[in-house]
Amino acid sequence: MTKKQPKSDATRRRNRVDPSTPQPKPPNSDPKNFHGSNNHRFLTIIAVVFVVSSAISAFLYCRINHPSLPPSFAHQRGLVKEDVTFQEILTENSRVSENVTQRHFTNPVLAYITPWNSAGYDLAKRFCPKFTHLSPVWYDLKSQGTKLVLEGRHNADTGWMSELRLRGNAQILPRVVLEAVPKDLLRNKKQRDKAIDLLITECKDIGYDGIVLESWSRWAAHGVLHDASLRKLALQFVKQLGDSLHNVRSQRNGQPLQLVYVIGPPYSESDKLQAHDFGPEDLRTLSDSVDGFSLMTYDYSSPYSPGPNAPLTWVHSTIKLLVGEGGKSLANKIFVGINFYGNDYVIAEGGGARAITGKDYLSLVDQHKPTMRWQKDFAEHFFVYSDDQHHEHAVFYPTLMSIAERLKEARSWGAGISIWEMGQGLDYFFDLL
Repeated sequence: MTKKQPKSDATRRRNRVDPSTPQPKPPNSDPKNFHGSNNHRFLTIIAVVFVVSSAISAFLYCRINHPSLPPSFAHQRGLVKEDVTFQEILTENSRVSENVTQRHFTNPVLAYITPWNSAGYDLAKRFCPKFTHLSPVWYDLKSQGTKLVLEGRHNADTGWMSELRLRGNAQILPRVVLEAVPKDLLRNKKQRDKAIDLLITECKDIGYDGIVLESWSRWAAHGVLHDASLRKLALQFVKQLGDSLHNVRSQRNGQPLQLVYVIGPPYSESDKLQAHDFGPEDLRTLSDSVDGFSLMTYDYSSPYSPGPNAPLTWVHSTIKLLVGEGGKSLANKIFVGINFYGNDYVIAEGGGARAITGKDYLSLVDQHKPTMRWQKDFAEHFFVYSDDQHHEHAVFYPTLMSIAERLKEARSWGAGISIWEMGQGLDYFFDLL
């Protein structure tokens, strides 16, 4: 199978709102295929429902996995379970605990907020005490001739930031996508220094607590990481940026500015890392200079291979591959990615797919009143329906149970989580955090 080049993270994430291009197929598993004459056979296999008692089992689940914490409001209502019904989803999704200050996942929680989804801004304020880091998607660092330009200050909402800081202690680290011509930037010390100066100046001017940087998959797409000397320069740039940020104190709390670095899952066809993959050696190289790594453990399936958004076995193997031999020593710096969006696939040759948010999902559930199906290997719910043209669809979207399983996985590593993105999920998801 020919290997596809990874896309830039910014492009991948825009496609989660309106996906129009296929994503690379991730490794290390045997993804199920909805296509062709095997449609019904596959659906029959994955339609097996594993029934558990609701309220009692949910309470015991919570007590086992959160021994020192009271059960979440969602657990108290017996909603975190495999045999969830469409009626429960429609009735309960907007009901949340009045106590938004109680954290049930006590490891770091980073959430992304995008300008194209205004609901995320309101949810960030409402549930602010649940988060340790909030990352508004505001900036791009670009080449303009021989100069560098940081675009995006017009997005910066200082009033919203002030409200957040009245409601909680979450650090605000805007996301910056590094779109400058990679080879020009990395080979030119003056450009590297200028890039770092632009980012630090912006943090000082607006009052940020640091930044979230995306660059690795863009560098991979431009072939930078296949060149040993350029790869070394790339790592040196990230280290220099992190060290420089640490030398500056936040105006708000006097703490060093932070750097969170975005990394994608490996896209090799086996457990062997490819040249462009971010691996355990890179993690160790950057660990002293980077405060956290936002790991994009989602977008597993594609229109060409419909299926789960982030199979739990794949999430586990991805973390294991990243931390390398020795296990958990650096896992506490990882923010395990959790998607709050889903996908609606057409199950037919060349059928296609569309990304869906909570509003889309509730509309489909209300219209089709489906049987919710839990697949244990994936640890995800899905349902099937037929549209007006009698085309069969499969819908994969997060549920309380699928999120709880991923929180449990992150907790087992001592890792945090990162959520893409605020405003795409259902309100009661936040009860679990």
